[in-house]
Amino acid sequence: MAAADPSSFASPACCLTRHLHLRCRVDFGARALRGAAAFTLRAEREALRCLVLDTKDLQVFKVTVNGQDAKFAFGEKHKFKGTPLEITLPFELRRGQEAIIEISFESSPQSSALQWFTPEQTSGKKHPFLFSQCQATHCRAILPCQDTPAVKLTYYAEVSVPKELVALMSANRDGEMPDPEDSSRKIYRFRQNVPIPCYLIALVVGALESRQIGPRTLVWAEKELVDKSAYEFAETEAMLQTAEDLAGPYVWGQYDLLVLPPSFPYGGMENPCLTFVTPTLLVIDLCQMLNEGHTVYLERRIGGRLFGEQFRHFQALGGWRELQNTIKTLGDTNPITNLVPDLSDIDLDAAYSSVPYEKGFALLFHLEQLLGGPDVFMGFLKAYIQQFAYKSVGTDEWKKFLYSYFKDKVEILDKVDWNSWMHAPGMPPVKPTYDMTLANACIALSQRWIKAKESDLGSFSSADLKGMSSHQLIEFLGQLLLEAPLPVSHVKRMQQVYDFNAITNSEIRFRWLRLCIQSKWEEAIPLALKMATDQGRMKFTRPLFRDLYNFDKSQDLTVKTFLEHRACMHPVTSMLVGKDLKQDQ
Repeated sequence: MAAADPSSFASPACCLTRHLHLRCRVDFGARALRGAAAFTLRAEREALRCLVLDTKDLQVFKVTVNGQDAKFAFGEKHKFKGTPLEITLPFELRRGQEAIIEISFESSPQSSALQWFTPEQTSGKKHPFLFSQCQATHCRAILPCQDTPAVKLTYYAEVSVPKELVALMSANRDGEMPDPEDSSRKIYRFRQNVPIPCYLIALVVGALESRQIGPRTLVWAEKELVDKSAYEFAETEAMLQTAEDLAGPYVWGQYDLLVLPPSFPYGGMENPCLTFVTPTLLVIDLCQMLNEGHTVYLERRIGGRLFGEQFRHFQALGGWRELQNTIKTLGDTNPITNLVPDLSDIDLDAAYSSVPYEKGFALLFHLEQLLGGPDVFMGFLKAYIQQFAYKSVGTDEWKKFLYSYFKDKVEILDKVDWNSWMHAPGMPPVKPTYDMTLANACIALSQRWIKAKESDLGSFSSADLKGMSSHQLIEFLGQLLLEAPLPVSHVKRMQQVYDFNAITNSEIRFRWLRLCIQSKWEEAIPLALKMATDQGRMKFTRPLFRDLYNFDKSQDLTVKTFLEHRACMHPVTSMLVGKDLKQDQ
């Protein structure tokens, strides 16, 4: 068994929850989920008499084991891990023996996993809306569970909601029926037969409509967004087929997409059967769907298949730039920038960054170049996915499998500085080699601006951007953000000739506004505040708020604006931006 998860109170070495049968009622008035979670539990040791589950801000009313009442008590509350729920079984379980443990519970209106919207906060303005976000450790704020990726379970759920609304979960839909206890409600049923960690349990309830965009894909959104969403994600099936060709069959059955309200804190959340995406991806730029995923490496391989190998290298170089920016913000000696960080007593929300995505990708890209190229390395990745499917795997096991797969190339692998890659903070010890074809134009233009004197500003014109893709504009602005801030005269001229204020692509707009604020251009303050509050994707919201707070002319207004919008923010976003602006509650 792997080392205990420092972020969980549960003890998988003692017992494992293997299946969940969830029955719950969504109460918009009380902003709570109320119901019963029945777990099929298997003892992993002899004479099991007690178990501990993770909870956070939950009420627990009753616990039974095989129908018999069980004693339970809450342990000491931890500042971010929540509170352990200690259950004493009414009888002993032998190793390998199973039992059904049923817990009656209610979530808190302040649950860190749930965001509740009033009708006024939705696109349609008529009905309330709810969505969950359980990654990394927030499932415990919905129901008691073993909230660690070391434990995987299947689930069946019955969810009662107002009958004018639709419920969706990270599972295959299994029909609906009127609620026999309340004629104003209906019950939606869901079945997930592939074992998943609790953080992949997901729920959304709202006035949702769907459009079919492929043989196994519906896109779901509020009525006002659903047609635009269907257009944006029309190429999903082509991407799925490319992914299957590269990595093996898609095992989840349905692959639906849900476009969430703008306050969703992440770019996407790959919940099984139902990927949550942010509306900041709706920018009429079809390649942007491939952003954060199970592995950035696989995403970029899919991008390479669809748009060419130069595009894959260009995306990879952009990722390196993103990593440089993140490490610049976090500090190059910050242990949280280790690829394998020590997470003891670390709040995983506060530790979230692009480091595991981009430093992890850089290592795989480096190994690909050392071991024989993309097709050779994809063979390894496919074998790795097949070997460890449905299992939890640690770094040591991954490395051991890498060595066994490339047993004829051990000498090459032995030359890799594994300790620096895995356990040292800051940038990786080696920069991979990139095809620079698409990047050269971005670098040349950024250098012109960096070196330009006041007398040179007239030499810039809209023709500079002719033929540049949106991805190249992102890279151009990313290059400038790595350097010392430009003089305010330069950003004013840039707006005159390029009119970046008119661009709606979120990735471009975000970098442009950061550039303006860092250059202390006061006219950009209202635009940056608007972007920081119109959507809640932390990738955009946190850096914008930080830059605005660090600009003396906007610091007070930034704090005031944050406090005014705080109640409408996702709880995790609110907590982290509050820390950034020194407004911790």
